[in-house]
Amino acid sequence: MGAVELTLGGIAVAVSIVAWAMFITAVTRIVRTIRLGQPDSSRNGPFVPRLLNMLKEFAAHTRMNKLRHVGPWHWLVMWGFILGAIVLFEAYGEVFDPEFHWPLIGGWSVWGLVVEVLGIGTVAGGLALAIIRQLNHPRRADRQSRFAGSNFWQAYFVEAVVIIEGLGFIGVRTFQFSSGIKDQPLWSSFLTQPLAEIMPSSPVMVSVAAFVKLMSGMIWLIVVSRFLTMGVAWHRFSAFFNIYFKREDDSSVALGKLKPMLSGDKPIDFEEADPEQDVFGAGQVEDFSWKGWLDFTTCTECGRCQDQCPAWNTGKPLSPKMMITQLRDHAYAKAPYLMAGGKKDMTGEEIGLSGDDPHKDIDALALAEAERPLVGGPEEMGVIDPEVLWSCTNCGACVEQCPVDIEHVDHIVDMRRYQVMIESNFPSELGGMFKNLENKGNPWGQNAKDRLDWTKELDFEVPVFAGEWGDTEYLFWVGCAGAFEDRAKKTTKAVAELLHMAGVKYQVLGAEETCTGDPARRAGNEFVFQMLAQQNVEVLNSVFEDVEPLQRKIVVTCAHCFNTLANEYPELGGQYEVVHHTQLLNRLVREKRLTPVAPVSEGVTYHDPCFLGRHNQVYEPPRDLVEASGAQFREMPRHAERSMCCGAGGARMWMEERIGKRINVERVDEALGTAPSKIATGCPFCRVMLGDGVTQRENEGQADNVEVLDVAQLLLSSVKRGDKEPATVASGAAEIGGEAESDGKADLPTDEAPTGTPQADEDKPEGEKDANKEP
Repeated sequence: MGAVELTLGGIAVAVSIVAWAMFITAVTRIVRTIRLGQPDSSRNGPFVPRLLNMLKEFAAHTRMNKLRHVGPWHWLVMWGFILGAIVLFEAYGEVFDPEFHWPLIGGWSVWGLVVEVLGIGTVAGGLALAIIRQLNHPRRADRQSRFAGSNFWQAYFVEAVVIIEGLGFIGVRTFQFSSGIKDQPLWSSFLTQPLAEIMPSSPVMVSVAAFVKLMSGMIWLIVVSRFLTMGVAWHRFSAFFNIYFKREDDSSVALGKLKPMLSGDKPIDFEEADPEQDVFGAGQVEDFSWKGWLDFTTCTECGRCQDQCPAWNTGKPLSPKMMITQLRDHAYAKAPYLMAGGKKDMTGEEIGLSGDDPHKDIDALALAEAERPLVGGPEEMGVIDPEVLWSCTNCGACVEQCPVDIEHVDHIVDMRRYQVMIESNFPSELGGMFKNLENKGNPWGQNAKDRLDWTKELDFEVPVFAGEWGDTEYLFWVGCAGAFEDRAKKTTKAVAELLHMAGVKYQVLGAEETCTGDPARRAGNEFVFQMLAQQNVEVLNSVFEDVEPLQRKIVVTCAHCFNTLANEYPELGGQYEVVHHTQLLNRLVREKRLTPVAPVSEGVTYHDPCFLGRHNQVYEPPRDLVEASGAQFREMPRHAERSMCCGAGGARMWMEERIGKRINVERVDEALGTAPSKIATGCPFCRVMLGDGVTQRENEGQADNVEVLDVAQLLLSSVKRGDKEPATVASGAAEIGGEAESDGKADLPTDEAPTGTPQADEDKPEGEKDANKEP
């Protein structure tokens, strides 16, 4: 051990003591900060399924590999970090003694191969990730890069350390071979042995390389300890916990049902709730659960959520990534105030601190951060702009894509809940929708007695439940759109006719049916949702009173009703087997109870409804039906789990879209790129949005004779024409609506034939109230 080794070793030890002390302190602060969130005991178990899912996600990179050109490189870097820690700690001995190695495994050739591959893989992975980031750099003024808004210096710093550490692994081994210190077979050192042939024999260089390897790690520890919001670095530790504590313990992501509205770790009871004591959604950052704070901490700023977000891709201000990072920065800046016991009531008055000078020991920046509203415009210095909050369609693309299981949609809805129920601050268009839901039981404000009007146009009697279930197999849940919206009624009639033709015994509720509450809940009005849902559960349970639990079957045509009945009603005592009409019809076709005999023979593309596909993983049945109808199926570039939203979810169906390109038009443009004659879907909301988008493009001369219809209508067209008009198989484009509609009537766009109840003047935004009055 010479002077060089002693000097390098001494510096390494001194720097390491500082670095590790800073790192341990930083970890402690992060844990304390995360614990500022509200309690949530639902994440506590079961242990084994959660552990197995976490191990699968990180070891196999199941979610990271959704971007296949990134996944393998990140996998190399990840294992380089985990196993490389063993190599890193070995450097403490190598820097003093070039011949040092771990006992048992240090001289083992297999371990030598592992280190060799780790070094090469870490360098290659780090370079690849840096190149990918460069190739996707948002240098231009457009919004196409998923890295727009990400912190680049932090990412490049992490990638540089990764590369340097990998080079340190290789350097130590190379000089050990060149100096004759290490002797292993070529298969375990296929790179470093050839490199050693051109390197001088110098044991001192082993210590130098070990010092470089060690110092790169210590510098990394010092830097990340100074920046607790450096998610691109801290996710190396927090991602394991974030994946383990994800909302669902069955490996699925936080889609389908929403997180219940909790206060004090218990579902809120509106009959006993006290706004002064209970937490109504998230009005301040401390109202988020500790898992929310862990989400904020874990965000890597990779931008996959942003890349898939329909709002961001059409010029809206919402970026799921930047929303999470804004919440993170605000949370960590406000944390010292909260840790000191600071707390404000709903009026903004300090109720947590007392004394003559309660703020004297609190950082001024933390006090300033505590004054900011969680949701507010630029003039209010709000953390999240209202336009960001209300741009979300709840499509779930962000949640589905996130490699570390962040639950964006739950956080957005929690903020909406507070804005709606406490602040009464929401888009004016929602006021009319809320009133209609409360007073009429549907968002259009129609009378319940009109729910069966669609049956009058059928040539057979639709069975309505009148107290006797008998040998009925399915309750046909028509839904508000299916009962009142003109275009959706055609889907309802098509499904009823197909079930009738197949001999399926079903009944409908008629006037007893009310809205499932989906638009209210997604808009944040949990009170109205609970009111409607409890009413429906009571009605459904009475309908199924004498039916075995496993035989309580409901078929629905609306993807939103499907999701709510299947996923959210069980929490309120409503346990049913819910199927989407495409699933049931697909089964009937397979069983030969429905036989398409006259192929449609037209180009058809299919749009995946978010609440059917991404939220509930129903992808194949609708496609099977399109192909069964004999259509020439054409897939859009964005489909299945990557499907683009139509723009109607998250109660956006009832809100104006004033910023950027309309989401439905963006989706229609993609559909038109497949040159279809028909655009099929499986949700009435999607059908309305896509239909309006096609109408706009036709008025602009960018589309011609393209029909938007439900998959059920497409199937009915094939089956009915086979039965009644075998000689009229289509060849080319037909009159819009003529083939797929049982009544032969084409759709009319809503600007020509508006549906629903006009919005009252008092509910309209300023400037629109008198727009329709005569001068």
